[in-house]
Amino acid sequence: MGVATPARRPLSMFLAVAVAVLALDQFTKALALAHLSGRAPVPLLGEFVRLSLVHNTGSAFGLVQAGGVLIVVGLACCLLIPALVLLRRDLPRFQTALLAAIWGGSVGNLLDRLRTGGVTDFIDLRVWPVFNVADIAITVGFAALAIHLLLRR
Repeated sequence: MGVATPARRPLSMFLAVAVAVLALDQFTKALALAHLSGRAPVPLLGEFVRLSLVHNTGSAFGLVQAGGVLIVVGLACCLLIPALVLLRRDLPRFQTALLAAIWGGSVGNLLDRLRTGGVTDFIDLRVWPVFNVADIAITVGFAALAIHLLLRR
């Protein structure tokens, strides 16, 4: 195997970040299912952060209940984001990494929806709906990408 060509580097980085996000998401959800099923919420940082197992059939953070629409949106993200990265090889590395985080989170939640009809959530801040690693990656990725694009103007 040779050194990655400049055209391949963004794709390699995209795949590395996306797979890392997806793996962390699926691993933490498996841990939550194995250790929190049938248990009361577990304090993690006092009562400020708890681990609470929730099966969420809604959107990120349980804010919107839309059933099959969420699968279609998830599939669209999972197809469009890699297409964008492949077609726009001139994307800055920062944007590529953010798109990879969004994609990894989208795939993680989509896998849950396809397997169980909902998403495994377990991080409970008590002042916000319970969420997971995929939700963090999607939300932080979109917010950072939006701020980055706005500041570039």
